[in-house]
Amino acid sequence: MPQTQISCPRCRQPIPAQVEQLFDVTADPGAKQRLIGRVSNYAHCPFCGFEGPLSTPIVYHDNDKELLLTYFPSELGLPVNEQEKLVGPLITQVMNRLPAEKRKGYLLRPQSFLTFQSMIEKIMEKDGVTKEMLDEQQKRLGLIQRLLQATSPDVRAAIIQQESSQFDETFFALYNRLTEAAAASGQQQTAQAMAVLQQELLANSEYGRKMQAQMGELDAAVKSLQEVGQGLTREKLLDILLDAPNENRVRALVSLTRNGLDYTFFQILTERIEKSSGDDRAKLEDLREKVLSFTKEIDRAIEEQMKQADKMIETLMEAPNIAEATIQNLQNFQNETVVQVLEAKLREAQQNKDATRLQKLQQIVVVLQEANTPPELELVNELVDAAESEASLEAALSAHENELTDELTGMLASLMQQVEQQGPKDANSNEIMARLEKVYRAIVKRSMQKNLL
Repeated sequence: MPQTQISCPRCRQPIPAQVEQLFDVTADPGAKQRLIGRVSNYAHCPFCGFEGPLSTPIVYHDNDKELLLTYFPSELGLPVNEQEKLVGPLITQVMNRLPAEKRKGYLLRPQSFLTFQSMIEKIMEKDGVTKEMLDEQQKRLGLIQRLLQATSPDVRAAIIQQESSQFDETFFALYNRLTEAAAASGQQQTAQAMAVLQQELLANSEYGRKMQAQMGELDAAVKSLQEVGQGLTREKLLDILLDAPNENRVRALVSLTRNGLDYTFFQILTERIEKSSGDDRAKLEDLREKVLSFTKEIDRAIEEQMKQADKMIETLMEAPNIAEATIQNLQNFQNETVVQVLEAKLREAQQNKDATRLQKLQQIVVVLQEANTPPELELVNELVDAAESEASLEAALSAHENELTDELTGMLASLMQQVEQQGPKDANSNEIMARLEKVYRAIVKRSMQKNLL
C-alpha cells in the first residue's frame, strides 16, 4: 500500500502516511491486520514528535462474517448527509466487487460506530475474541508505542523491567506481525526501529532471553548435524539425540529432522529400549516420550498453517481482481507451507480437469513468478524482444543506459551458454541465441565506446 503526503495534525509539516478508507477483507485478506495493527491511518511526525491515529472515515467489510461497518470520526464535524456522500461510494465499491450470489441482506444495513474502538471490538467479537482479550492486545500495543517513543536504551530497559510480565509468546507474536506489516507497507523507518527494539527486548526480558537460549540451542543442533554430514542415518540421529545436553537441544533437533523421525526411527528406538535396562532404559524411554511429544507439536502446527494457507488462497481466488489481491498478500507466500498448499491445489485442479480453478490458480502463480524475477532478467527479456530490429534494440539500450552493468553482461553470457548446451533439444534455440548474441555485442560495444571517451 503506497504512502501519501499529509500535513502533521500538530505542526502541519508535510509527512508520509498510509491513508486508507476502505478495508475490504473479502478482496484483501491483509486489510484487517493493517486496520487493527494501526499500520494504516496512523502518523509519526519526525519534526514535532507527534504520533497517533488520523481522523479518517472508514468502511470495513467481511463477506464471510457478514460485516459491513462504518466509522466516521466525530471531530470532523460533518452532518449525516455529508457523511453518507463520503462513505457511499466506498460501500458501492464493496457491492460491485461481490458476485451476485454473495450479495446478502447485511449489505443494505451497514452498522455505524461512533468510536474507532467500538468498531474494532465488533470485528474482534466476530472472530471469537472477547473484550478482555482485546483489552490485553490494546495494552500490548500501547506498550510497544511507549517503547518506540522512549528517548534512549536506558529508558527502554527501565520500561521492559517494569512491564516484565507482558513479554510472553503472545507479545512477541504480535510484535513480529506488526514489524512485518510495517515493512510490507513501505514504512521502512518504523520497521528498522522495531528491529532494533526487538534486539533490546530479547536481551532485557526473561522470555526474550529464553528465546535467545532456544536459538542458541538451534544453532548448536545445526552444527552437530552438519558434523555428521551426508553420513547421517537414523541410528546416528538417535545417538545425537541421546547426547543432547538438555530438553531445548532435543526440541531443536526434532524440529530440524522431523522427516527422519518416522516409523523406522521409532522402531529402532524401541528395539534399543528392549535391549537395555536400568538407567539406560529409563533414559531411552524418556527420550521416546519427548520426541513423540515434540513431533506431535510440530505436526499440529503444520496442520494449522496448512489450514490457514488453504483459507488464504481460497480467499484470493474469490477476489474480483485475483492479481491485485495476490500482490497485496505477497508477504504471505514467503512461508514455504503456503507455497506447498498452492502447488497441491494446482495438481488437484489439473487432475480433476477443473479449468476454472486452474485458471484462477495460474493467475496467482504468474504474480508470484513476476515478483521473484530478478530485475536483470526482466531487462534481458525486454532487450531480447527488442533485438528483432536494430532500431528497436538501440532505443531499448538507450532507455536503460544506466542499467547496462557488468552483472547484466555476465547474466547474458551465462544465458548464452545455457542455450548453447540445450540447443539440440530446442527448435527455437537458434533464434534465441542469435538475439542474445546481438544484445551482448551491442552492450559490449557501448561499454567500449564509453571507456574511450
